[in-house]
Amino acid sequence: MTDFRNRYGAWALITGASSGLGAEFARQLAAQKLDLILVARRADRLKELATALKLEHGIQVKVVPLDLAKPNFIATLKKHTAKLNIGLVVNNAGFGMSGEFTENNLDYELRMLDVNCRAPLIIAHEYGKIMASHRRGGIIMVSSVVSFQAVPYMTHYAATKVYDLLLGEGLWYEMKKYGVDVVTLCPGATETEFSNVAETKPVPGAMPAPPVVAAALDALGHKPYVTAGFKNKFMVFMTRLAPRSMSTRIAAQIMKKLGRS
Repeated sequence: MTDFRNRYGAWALITGASSGLGAEFARQLAAQKLDLILVARRADRLKELATALKLEHGIQVKVVPLDLAKPNFIATLKKHTAKLNIGLVVNNAGFGMSGEFTENNLDYELRMLDVNCRAPLIIAHEYGKIMASHRRGGIIMVSSVVSFQAVPYMTHYAATKVYDLLLGEGLWYEMKKYGVDVVTLCPGATETEFSNVAETKPVPGAMPAPPVVAAALDALGHKPYVTAGFKNKFMVFMTRLAPRSMSTRIAAQIMKKLGRS
């Protein structure tokens, strides 16, 4: 793993940092001696994590309790980071929802759109242009293996992850000339709170978070996107070979077993 502090600077911003992959990004970047800005809604969890990381690694940790679905969240975030040189951004915050699209709550779906798509867009734009002016930096976008195909009964969530993947891949190319590294992480089933929030059954064989995060950090500056785990890589490969209608039918059958549809 690269010396991140020398490569990107002192401060890393992580969204969705209160649990799951976000908290694991915080742990691994803290081990790299980066100072951290942790962003999520649950202030108590952020403070607990911040205290632990400061004691273990001797770093600075700034906690920003914030709902990324709020229309003007970026004003609050910029206020808290105005005097900090953010060299690395992890756009990790996101959530899913299972069930038939037309039966789901529209307000909840719109909130998902804000958190999964609108917030990463705004954050990548605001901090990406600063990185470009400094001629260095890094952005990690968190998508999903579902971004490679349609997923009935989790239709909108999969669509939001397609957005994240294509935004990240486009930025990977655009930002190279400014010395800014971009990678999109496309995890498969991971041991996080995702299934509880999405109201699906846990997926058998889910990967632990540490190797998933390590794969993203190792790929930053080397690949446009990365998928952790042989099974997940094989699944992505097969979506390229099978007809799209077949992949969609298979995904639908899996979701019928896992979801509440």
